Amino acid sequence: MNMKEYIFQLREELRKHNHNYYVLDTSTISDFDFDQKLKELQKLEEDHPEFHDANSPTLRVGGKITKNFNTIVHDYRMHSLDNSYSKEDLLDWETRIKKLVDGDINYTCELKYDGASISLTYENGILLRAVTRGDGYKGDEVTANIKTIKTIPLVLQGDFPNRFDIRGEIVLPFDGFNKMNEVRIEAGEEPYRNPRNTASGSLKLQDSSEVAKRPLECLLYSVIGEKLPISTQLQNLEKAREWGFNVPSEAKVVSSIDEVFKFVDYWDVHRHDLPYETDGVVIKVNNLHQQDELGYTAKAPRWAIAYKFKAEQVSTVLNEITYQVGRTGAITPVANLEPVELAGTIVKRASLHNADQIEKLDIREKDTVFVEKGGEIIPKIIGVDLSKRPHDSKATKYIEKCPECQTELIRLAGEAKHFCLNTMRCPPQIIGRIQHFISRKAMDIEGLGGETVALLVTNHLINNYADLYELTKEKVLPLERMAEKSADNLIAGVEASKEIPFERVLFALGIRYVGETVAKKLAKYYKSIDNLAKASEEELISVDEIGEIIAKSVVLFFTSEENNEMITKLKSYGVQLEISSEELKNQTDKLQGNTFVVSGVFMKVSRNELKKLIEDNGGKISSSISKKTGYVIAGDTMGPSKRTKAESLEIPIITEDDFLLMIS
Repeated sequence: MNMKEYIFQLREELRKHNHNYYVLDTSTISDFDFDQKLKELQKLEEDHPEFHDANSPTLRVGGKITKNFNTIVHDYRMHSLDNSYSKEDLLDWETRIKKLVDGDINYTCELKYDGASISLTYENGILLRAVTRGDGYKGDEVTANIKTIKTIPLVLQGDFPNRFDIRGEIVLPFDGFNKMNEVRIEAGEEPYRNPRNTASGSLKLQDSSEVAKRPLECLLYSVIGEKLPISTQLQNLEKAREWGFNVPSEAKVVSSIDEVFKFVDYWDVHRHDLPYETDGVVIKVNNLHQQDELGYTAKAPRWAIAYKFKAEQVSTVLNEITYQVGRTGAITPVANLEPVELAGTIVKRASLHNADQIEKLDIREKDTVFVEKGGEIIPKIIGVDLSKRPHDSKATKYIEKCPECQTELIRLAGEAKHFCLNTMRCPPQIIGRIQHFISRKAMDIEGLGGETVALLVTNHLINNYADLYELTKEKVLPLERMAEKSADNLIAGVEASKEIPFERVLFALGIRYVGETVAKKLAKYYKSIDNLAKASEEELISVDEIGEIIAKSVVLFFTSEENNEMITKLKSYGVQLEISSEELKNQTDKLQGNTFVVSGVFMKVSRNELKKLIEDNGGKISSSISKKTGYVIAGDTMGPSKRTKAESLEIPIITEDDFLLMIS
């Protein structure tokens, strides 16, 4: 055997030992022998650099320094999950999905591990890259750090596809977390607060050898790609396990929602026996074809839901109620609490939502309150311990003037919150609107963060988001903590944002009630900001899914002289305020006024490509058949109940080829 073959054989042997020990929990070699073989391989690789392998077992010890983490666009969006907190929520979810798919539905129940989400991409069986969730569309590449985690295979085994992504959670087991804290306490350092935050922070350490010292693990749960040899979620898990991934064994397929409840009840008790943090159960439709039929909302898959275990609750003293002003002028009362530990973090503040909530619970300063942390990031007060209320307590009187600019607050009919209408002069509203404008899902301006925006406003360098495009390096350099490179990055980031497409610019403008999805619809329908600005309420309401509240808000935005001035400025700076000619090339009105339901499996184009073709040609997509449906596009395995309903309503059922002919 020559040296190259020996090195390759040694690598393969160490990979198998590593998998057996860390994934299968079965030791096939002593620690001493493993270490000796690893040292031998390290020496051979040093002596023979011509046989370098980017995924060698020797790289598990780390050593690469990453100064800046590259931003990578996910091949497939990383959606979040809708949360449920009661069995009634799960029943409602089941009712919704049964209306949208045919046949019996089985469910895969999986534990929801509380860690840092990761997306791994493999090509030809080799780890290509690892990317954090980020905003779901793009995240930070942390491949060097991920390679140090021993439960992540660097090279796969078996009949894996050529290229695919696999999603999972990076977790820190309790045992490892406790040992890390013992070392920190002995060294006189502050202990880490909880395993989840420590795992998440580990991914962004600059020195991968430091990551290697942390006993992180990766639990995988979802393979994603084109033409995969998988038809169910359970098979998804089984295949991933065969290829060498660390897949939790607790997952179970059940055939009814009652069995889902049993799974939830069992793990609500036994989760405390697990070696990792878990905060709930994820329930997924098992059949992947049915998942395709159900599709996605703007934020989450319809075919999955997370059931969150009952939130932890503690009591503490409410020291003071203060008031925050949001970018829309909405006032949010905030409870400033005596610091207390809750769900692994120190809680100092909680949202009180609005005046009605304060009145309903009769919340007062100096009360002892019950605080809960459920699905929300910000904890909430759920009650008052009246037995501990001070004798001189006085009912809370809600403020009448803006805490920032002293403008009289108003409360519009049907609104839960009070508002400050000093839109253009109230500092937090100015800062908030600009922070929204630069955010990732909007203009995504690199080199400009929320704190820098506040500095720019307080130093009178900008007063609205259009002013960003007048900034120069000379103007921003004198700012606190602004170095020359930071100034260059800021100016470059602003310049690059001029290429952001119209639909995201429209979202960035911060028109009330115009979120990402609404902005896409309006951009696609009106094609330019000028067309949208001329639209009346009646015209806007005629657009699919645009209601009266959104229509009124859009019209109100364009009646403001200051808003129109900002838009004129943005145009002059070259910001994209209309759909590009490249995008328009692929769009027609051939299907205008027609609503399509897509059902079944298709051969020439994927389901998502089919839906895009419908939208690009002016058609609308619906998930259920009704009298308003124009056509049903039927693929293989279309459900019999959908076919029957379409026939009873005399709705044309067409094939994939018929549809492609319609738009050709």
